Amino acid sequence: MFVDEVKIKVIAGDGGNGCTSFRREKFVPMGGPDGGNGGRGGNIVFVGDKSLKTLIDLRYQKIIKGSKGQNGEGSNRYGKNSEDVIIKVPLGTIVYDDDTGLIIKDIIQEDDEVVVAHGGRGGRGNKAFATHENPAPKFSENGEKGEVKYLRVELKVLADVGIVGMPSVGKSTLLSVISSAKPKIASYHFTTLSPNLGVVRLKNGDTYTVADLPGLIENAHEGVGLGDRFLKHADRCKIIIHMIDMSAEEGRNPLEDYKIIRKELEKYSQKLAIKKEVVVASKMDIEGAEQNLREFKKAYPDLTVYAISSYTGMGVDELIKGLNTTLKETSEQDLYSEDELEENVYIKFKTEKPYTISRENDVWVVKGKEIERVFNMTKFEEEEGVLRFGRILRAMGIEDELESLGAKPGDDVVINDYLFTYKG
Repeated sequence: MFVDEVKIKVIAGDGGNGCTSFRREKFVPMGGPDGGNGGRGGNIVFVGDKSLKTLIDLRYQKIIKGSKGQNGEGSNRYGKNSEDVIIKVPLGTIVYDDDTGLIIKDIIQEDDEVVVAHGGRGGRGNKAFATHENPAPKFSENGEKGEVKYLRVELKVLADVGIVGMPSVGKSTLLSVISSAKPKIASYHFTTLSPNLGVVRLKNGDTYTVADLPGLIENAHEGVGLGDRFLKHADRCKIIIHMIDMSAEEGRNPLEDYKIIRKELEKYSQKLAIKKEVVVASKMDIEGAEQNLREFKKAYPDLTVYAISSYTGMGVDELIKGLNTTLKETSEQDLYSEDELEENVYIKFKTEKPYTISRENDVWVVKGKEIERVFNMTKFEEEEGVLRFGRILRAMGIEDELESLGAKPGDDVVINDYLFTYKG
């Protein structure tokens, strides 16, 4: 089964908790703290694998979860880091953050990898907090929570040339003739239910890949037929072969077919519409094709047209060589704009406060990734841990901000669903 888009939830492993411990040995009068740090939680990692052709394995993994890091222990024993969860995906896989719509990674090379969800770091044991001023801290940290993300994973086949056109115009037949691919071929519409990929090899040693994309029909960009599912696979192609049945044996008009498919490409994507296009006039061995070709060239004199017959082999060699030359002359297009890539998005909290404070139903609500991380790592059952959390709030300016907004002693303050009382 060909699966080219799935949505999944990934949960990286939590970090192990740090340990609060003191040496208690009979003949060691100044034992001191010896609580070890917790281990890191397991990352969720996607890796490119050229042997895979579909995302079907992910379809049955709605939730992927990493393991928790080992807790720290006394006697300065550090917890073990958890193993990463490795998920192999086919080349051409694009990983999106489904909440933001941003692209995390486009995996196009063998062994390309990306950490899609980072495991939480281990909490520090009380040994790590020992200072000259406080040589025996009585607190440690919980492990950091692992990242939780909702992902949309999409496969776009890697091909230099994409063949588009109405159903039954001969796309699969052409692919079988010019490459070693063995697509399913029959005389009914929508024989091709998934993209087929073939490699064309020239006598001079040059090679390029060609994808036969399932047949389009009018309004395919709106979900009619199969075309809307597979038009995206043409995004990576440097050249689009627009294949037209010049024999009109299906009762269609070649000129109208061309207009319809061009309109579908333009409505689906402007980037797709401006790609280098080559028209292949197919089934030229059938009566009436020559006359239709003359009328087509008269209507579109500026188009590059190759007249072929996959059945007799007429014009196929010229097409193969012509595509190779055009590929060498055609530069790559950027598949994405800068603001679609997660790594290029400007991170606001570098210049703005890393938290927000709002008034909701007479309660002050403090939100922010950093303050919530500190909250989750604080052991509130340890008095010194609570005091440290308060110092961090003051250092981040949250107490001053609450005062400037009008908070009064006794007001309720919520951080991460935990209710505090503002002291002022």
